Amino acid sequence: MGVEPENTLRSFVAAQQAGLDLIELDLHLSKDGALVVMHDAEVDRTTDGTGPIAEKTLAELRALDAGRGERVPVFEEVLDAVKTPLQAEIKDVAAARALAEVMHRRDLVSRVEVSSFHDEAIAEIARLVPGVRTALIASRYGTDVVERATAVGAKAVCLNIRRLTLEVAEHARAAELSIIGWVVNTQDHLRLARALQLDGATTDYPEIKRTGRFTA
Repeated sequence: MGVEPENTLRSFVAAQQAGLDLIELDLHLSKDGALVVMHDAEVDRTTDGTGPIAEKTLAELRALDAGRGERVPVFEEVLDAVKTPLQAEIKDVAAARALAEVMHRRDLVSRVEVSSFHDEAIAEIARLVPGVRTALIASRYGTDVVERATAVGAKAVCLNIRRLTLEVAEHARAAELSIIGWVVNTQDHLRLARALQLDGATTDYPEIKRTGRFTA
């Protein structure tokens, strides 16, 4: 989203062309049950429309401009537009069920990791899609995030790097969890990610990966 309109096919293609290892996206359900790719629950910030996604049909969402003439995509379109592995963030149990249907239909267990802030959504997708890789996301957290992740079978934690401490990182590592830091958009945060020996970092700027190779 740092270089192209957020959560659009244009941004995902740019991420793939930049050589990023994985593309993170966000899923919501439209009024008529489509898996819509957008971060917020409302369309106001990233489109020229207003109001909640859940109160709009897919056709109504398609009529919006998501930036530079881009349309709001559905999950299946992203699958067709890029080959890079995906991390799909779900907001609730209903989205987990809709995503599970697509994952079974298109055999996506090896390609799509599922993440969420919500423990119950992680537990639901794991129940519906055996073998799926999952990650628990947290913004405000302590070492308890590790116990939450292991309780729902997550193999990774995606943690707000502004709050990430060595204590939490060591606790997660002891539980054999992968640790992803977000959002790493500055050299200072990149240095912290490397100092804590994180397994990965989420960024809005593809050049962070290139500079990361040369940053102590």
